[in-house]
Amino acid sequence: MLDTHSRGATILAITGLLAPLTLAFGTEPAQAAGCTPMAGPYQRQAEEFLGRPVDGQQSAADCNAIQTFQTRHGITPAIGYAGPVTKGVMDFVGKQRAVGKDPGRDGKCPVNRGRIACVNLTLQLSWIQDGRTVVYGPVPVRTGRHGHETRTGLKRIYWRHIDHVSTLYKVPMPYSQFFDGGQAFHSVDVSVWSPPGSHGCVNMTVGDAKRFWSLLKTGDAVYVYGRKPGT
Repeated sequence: MLDTHSRGATILAITGLLAPLTLAFGTEPAQAAGCTPMAGPYQRQAEEFLGRPVDGQQSAADCNAIQTFQTRHGITPAIGYAGPVTKGVMDFVGKQRAVGKDPGRDGKCPVNRGRIACVNLTLQLSWIQDGRTVVYGPVPVRTGRHGHETRTGLKRIYWRHIDHVSTLYKVPMPYSQFFDGGQAFHSVDVSVWSPPGSHGCVNMTVGDAKRFWSLLKTGDAVYVYGRKPGT
């Protein structure tokens, strides 16, 4: 995920909670890895989001905080420059945080199916609930990119394979729990924010995939709803 401020324009889809926000940007100022002394166009917004003193001026502490956020969310180069991609991800993370510990407040995920894994494509969040009680989550996920959308509706986990490797894409899919054809929950070794998204699976961190594996079993329900921005 590239952050920038020059006039050259290119399109990038941010995936992850939104992973799928699309922003126009150019190229990052040439600089080696490390912190830039330059304040980006969204310096004040980044300072406010990160709980830094809001003055619009880049300090070493500001840059370190922004750089840490960029690294965690797969934004490159992670040099602490508050450009449009960083601002877009911060906005989306803010929407995810606003859900808090009550991701089912919209009433979309069924509460009469016993244990169920819910996937909100719009917010790129997933969680496990029993009735109205959230058992785990919500956690940020990366779902299908444009043309490979994660299919919506009520489904059930029909096959689990802890050490699965995709025969189609030749990549590891640890902790796979398949619920719709080739679409499954599984961990990835990249940021769940990295664009443009999966080929339909619900990607998550290793830690979250392990928890989903331990809390779900074959036959448990999965409900996918909403629409991922950019698809």
